[in-house]
Amino acid sequence: MSARENILNKLRNSLTGATPIADTFDEDLVTTPWSYAPELRIAQLRRLMEAVHTEIHLSTQNAWPELLGKLVSDRQLPSLLIAPGTPHGRRVSEHWSIHPELPLLKAYDRPIEEWKTELFDDTPASFTTTLGAIAATGSLILWPTREEPRLMSLVPPVHFALLKASEIYENFYQVQQKQQWAVDMPTNALLVSGPSKTADIEQILAYGAHGPKDLVVLILEDA
Repeated sequence: MSARENILNKLRNSLTGATPIADTFDEDLVTTPWSYAPELRIAQLRRLMEAVHTEIHLSTQNAWPELLGKLVSDRQLPSLLIAPGTPHGRRVSEHWSIHPELPLLKAYDRPIEEWKTELFDDTPASFTTTLGAIAATGSLILWPTREEPRLMSLVPPVHFALLKASEIYENFYQVQQKQQWAVDMPTNALLVSGPSKTADIEQILAYGAHGPKDLVVLILEDA
């Protein structure tokens, strides 16, 4: 018998004759204090995220590509990294194609080993979608995919994120229920409440130490 099997058998035997304890979980304890009507969720999310230096902009399904172009240009960013195979990535490409004056678009369409230096040293901004947001904590939900790897939202100093207002949930429990995380748990779900910051060094707050220095969220009010 292996050491592993020996340990498991001891654990199983220790339960002999034991009586299971009933689950006393009370859903109201984790939902009722953190409930927000749909019409209040944008304001609640915005209040909490702006308090930690996140930049919020309201837009619509039709207008957001133009707004994104203006924000990138106003910051004088030389380029923007996108995932061209995604629906929102295609929208960006289409808008940029008729506005040649906009900064260069970069595509995340190759293995990181082929352009690691360029990503880390010469990619000032990126644009990704989100899986939603949580009003109670002022957090975006990011779920990295093959098209939009974690590095897209982690490495560039400026991160632009697209969020549908209809996907702003009341609390984390509601997210797990509505998106059925127990059935299809994401391998790398991220809750992001603002730009990267730390006060480890001499207790002086610094931004951008472990991720983007600036987080800009575009909320689509009609989506």
